Amino acid sequence: MSGDAVRNPGCHSWNLTPKEAAALQSVLAKKVVTEGKPGIKLVAGVDVHPAKETGMMQAAICVLSYPALELVEQKTALAEASFPYVPGLLSFREGPAVLAAFKRLKRQPDIILFDGHGIAHPRRFGLASHMGLLLDIPAIGCAKSRLYGSCGEPGLHKGNWSYLLDGRGDIIGGCLRTRDNVKPLYVSVGYKVNLDFALNAVLACCVKHRQPEPLRLAHRAAKGKTVLNDR
Repeated sequence: MSGDAVRNPGCHSWNLTPKEAAALQSVLAKKVVTEGKPGIKLVAGVDVHPAKETGMMQAAICVLSYPALELVEQKTALAEASFPYVPGLLSFREGPAVLAAFKRLKRQPDIILFDGHGIAHPRRFGLASHMGLLLDIPAIGCAKSRLYGSCGEPGLHKGNWSYLLDGRGDIIGGCLRTRDNVKPLYVSVGYKVNLDFALNAVLACCVKHRQPEPLRLAHRAAKGKTVLNDR
C-alpha cells in the first residue's frame, strides 16, 4: 500500500499540548462513522510499544487472511515519542508510528483491530477511531483493560458479553469473553463498523488465545519478538 492510501495524514498537527489534543479529539469525534459491515478478506492487527532505550515508539502491523487467519504481511516502523504519556490521549503518542507503518504496507486490510479503544473513550475518540478516520479504513478497538464506562460481568463462556455504558447509559462498547473462564476484552466501534460487527469480528479472530490472532502477532512484533502464526 503506497503512502497515498493514508488519507490526509497531515490533516492536523501532532505537535500539540494535552489540552489542545483533547479539544481536537472532541472536534474529530464528530466525523467518526459508527455504522458498517465491511466484507473481510484481510484483517490487520496493530500494536505499539516503546522501543528500548531510544525514546521512540515502534508500531507493528500484522495482516492476516480471513477467515483462515494466516499471516500474509508484517510491517514495523519507528517514530519519535514526542507526546507525553497521558491516558485518553495515547493516539497522539502512538499515531505517528502507526501511520508510518501503514505507509509500508503492500496490501490494504479490509478491517483493522487496534490494541486500544474506539468510541469507548471520554471524548468518543480513542486510538481505533483516530487511526480509522485518518486511514479511512474500518477499525475496531479491542483493549485488555477498560478506560471509560461501566459494564456488568459477562457469562464465563466464550462468546458471552455485556454492554459497556457511559455515565448517561449510552452504549459505547461491549465486554466480551473470548475464551472460557478468562478475563474479558473491551470491544468498541472504531470507524465504519457497528458494534455487532465489531464483536463478531473479534470473536472470529480468537482461536485459542484470549487476544485475537492479528493483535497477538502484532503485540509480539511491536516488542521486537519473532512472529509465529502458531494458532
